[in-house]
Amino acid sequence: MLKEPLPKTLDVRKAAARGVSIQGALKPHDLQRFGELLASPEGSIEATLVCSRDEENRYLVQVDLDAEVAVTCQRCLEAMPAEVASKNTLAVVWTDEEARHLPKHLDAVISDEACDLWELVEDELILALPAFSNHSNEDCNKILVDLSQSATPAVAAGDKPNPFDVLAQLKPGKE
Repeated sequence: MLKEPLPKTLDVRKAAARGVSIQGALKPHDLQRFGELLASPEGSIEATLVCSRDEENRYLVQVDLDAEVAVTCQRCLEAMPAEVASKNTLAVVWTDEEARHLPKHLDAVISDEACDLWELVEDELILALPAFSNHSNEDCNKILVDLSQSATPAVAAGDKPNPFDVLAQLKPGKE
């Protein structure tokens, strides 16, 4: 099922006042910084953003992200599939000063009129990526064995000249 693309920008304050909910899809290559952390530009990202106001009249954006991407295994350096998910509630503020006064359970988004939704999604995905990705030991061992078997065969020891033969000629008693 194809989803509509996520809009690039949104006035989140107006959307929060109306209680707007937005769903959309992105591709990893749409998000440059996030795409640079992946093994491949292929994959899919689904985003749901629910804008609302809380009891203290703050503008909130509830972000729910699911991504299926390919990352690099840090053990064997091969690509591997990864599911990245993030759920977070953000408070939209005008200044750093307002952000400092938010409760600990809210992260701040400093925005004027139009908020760049793609950048917001990208930031959340980058934070949700695991620090180190790797296959299970068995998978990596199989990949490494397959790589070593497909490598070019080493030249037999008798086929190449010994670099120390020159030194043997310098030994006394040898002519």
